[in-house]
Order: sequence, then C-alpha cells, then structure tokens
Amino acid sequence: MTIADNLKTVLERIGSAALKAGRIPDSVRLVAVSKTKAAYLVNEAARCGQRLFGENYVQELVAKSKDVTEKVEWHFIGHLQSNKVRQIAGLVTTVHSVDRLSLAEEIDRQWGKLGLACDVLIEVNIAGEETKSGTTASALLDLVRSVALLPHLRIRGLMTMPPFFDDPEAARPYFRKLRLMAEEISAEGVPGVEMKELSMGMSGDFETAIEEGATLVRVGTAIFGERWKQI
Repeated sequence: MTIADNLKTVLERIGSAALKAGRIPDSVRLVAVSKTKAAYLVNEAARCGQRLFGENYVQELVAKSKDVTEKVEWHFIGHLQSNKVRQIAGLVTTVHSVDRLSLAEEIDRQWGKLGLACDVLIEVNIAGEETKSGTTASALLDLVRSVALLPHLRIRGLMTMPPFFDDPEAARPYFRKLRLMAEEISAEGVPGVEMKELSMGMSGDFETAIEEGATLVRVGTAIFGERWKQI
C-alpha cells in the first residue's frame, strides 16, 4: 500500500465514523503524525492533499521543516519543554500539549516577540498515568482561566491520550470524559476561550474518538506504516 492509498483509506474511515455519529465528515480534521518519518514522506503525503502534520520532538521538527518543500501546516503534539519553545515559535500554528502555566507563559512570551498569537489545546491526563503529561481534571478549570489571560495565546480546546488498549472500545470512556470536560469549560464562559477542538484518537482508536466528538485525530502508523524509517 502506498501513502496515497493509506491516506484515502484513513479519510474514508474518518468520514464513515463521522456519519455514524451523525456528524459532518468535514468536522473532523486529520493530523498526519510524521514523527520519525523523513521529510520526503511528508512531501509525498502533502502531494496527495494532506496539509496538516503533527510532530512530537522539537529538534526533529525544526530540522525536517527545512527539507519539506510542499506547503504544510505544523502542529506540535508532544510533550514540550519550556526551554525549547523558542525554537518552534512561529513555525507551528497549534500546540496540542499545554499542560502547565509556566509552559503557556513561555509560549506567550516567544510568540509575543514575533507579534503573533498561538492556538493552544490544554492537555488533560484523564487516567492519571504517571508516564504521561497533562494537567489533572481537578486543576483544568484553574489552568484554563490562567492561560486565558495571556494575550498571545488562544485556547481552542482540549487534548488527551488515554491508556493503550487493544480494544478501542476500552478507550471510549476517556474520550467521552474529555468531551464532557470541554462542555463544562464552555459553560463557564471564560472570556476568549473556545472549546471547538477535541484532539483525541490515534491509528488504533480514532473512529471511537470521532464517535465521542473528536475534531482532530492524530494518525501516523495507518498512514506511513511501520516500515517507513527516517533516513
């Protein structure tokens, strides 16, 4: 299977899952996760019509972006250290993984130097896994209120990574919980805060995530395959 074939299949599955949930297929955007994949593979996917790509590592993103010649949009989806924010300022349009005020403040500072604003999603560690980043459910509202005060950030929604399960149905409660959290935040009416984006679901469970309200699904393996290695 080629990247073009894989993209077509994934997009068809996204559309089917959206329709099953009574949603418009265009309400879900595909973030092609290109971590560890070479720039030529990003270019190939972009030539097939994919424009939105997600990266997990700052150094890799900075280096790769110089070799990607097609017009693409970058999202940062991995754990982000405050001391590396400067390197991706202005390069990415959205950071999915804001989980603490100190990180938000640094994003605000670096984008502010450029006279730009950055869209951000607040990452929630719903399962409380020690190996994963994310704010706690109990601290979410306070974090949203604090981040909302930063002039160069725009809160657009929430993100989560549930525990890994072989059965995607097992992840459903975590996706549903994130949607309910977004509804609760929205009901608070915090000035400048939108809850229009839910970043959740990956190659193994994105259809379930869509059924629970995902608007951004982060899919890598199903597009690029395991066999592709960075060169």
